Amino acid sequence: MGEQTYFDAVLHPNRSLGERGFVLLMAALAAISFIGGVVFISVGAWPVFGFLGLDVLLIYVAFRASYRSGRLVETVRLTDDALEVRRIDAYGRSAAWRVPPNWAKVELDHAGEHDCRVTVRSHGESVVLGAFLSPPERKELAEALRAALDRQRSHA
Repeated sequence: MGEQTYFDAVLHPNRSLGERGFVLLMAALAAISFIGGVVFISVGAWPVFGFLGLDVLLIYVAFRASYRSGRLVETVRLTDDALEVRRIDAYGRSAAWRVPPNWAKVELDHAGEHDCRVTVRSHGESVVLGAFLSPPERKELAEALRAALDRQRSHA
């Protein structure tokens, strides 16, 4: 008989604008900037044209940075043997944290506030989960993980 899984979640940041929407937004911004630039050139203010192109470039770079940070993935898995957290950052670097579930404690700091945090502590070490989630999602994560730990402890 294999080990029982009490909690298994994959967390990743939400990006509300998809790839198609991004392309359409950038095309619209470029068109508006180009038309505005042509107007400024026609009245003799040709240097403005370059600045209008620069703002489109900066918006593009900001969106790309946001999409890169959206590649972050956290997995949280609770079994009879361990509570394991694995994090793969935007650059592909991986880190893992593993503790016996009987010693794990889930805390929700500043519940209901924007800067609330879900922290799992054990043996003097801690890890923050889902920092990229919204406050209601963090609260839901903490409650679900606490309930799973209770189920695991009552089963053991």
